[in-house]
Amino acid sequence: MTCNREAPSVEDAAARWAGRAQFVGVAWAGDDAEFAEFIDRHALTFPQISDPAGEIYDRFEVPIQPALAVVDVDGEVTTFFGAIDGEQIDAALTAASG
Repeated sequence: MTCNREAPSVEDAAARWAGRAQFVGVAWAGDDAEFAEFIDRHALTFPQISDPAGEIYDRFEVPIQPALAVVDVDGEVTTFFGAIDGEQIDAALTAASG
């Protein structure tokens, strides 16, 4: 899965933002066994959704992985493509919560 590098940063950010932001992981590549193994390997604690048909990716206009979609308090979506680290996640969430 292409998100192996990002998973630790996202998990850390989910812990830092607990109670202030809701994180949801969405997988569109691989089968359910690979997805479960990915979740276990990275000890992910936030909700995960398997989206093999790519419906969620289509809804948020995400053509590639990894990607991060941030929905602000007004429902506006900002999407980031490619690798993203904890500082970038924090900046995106700070801007969205403003």
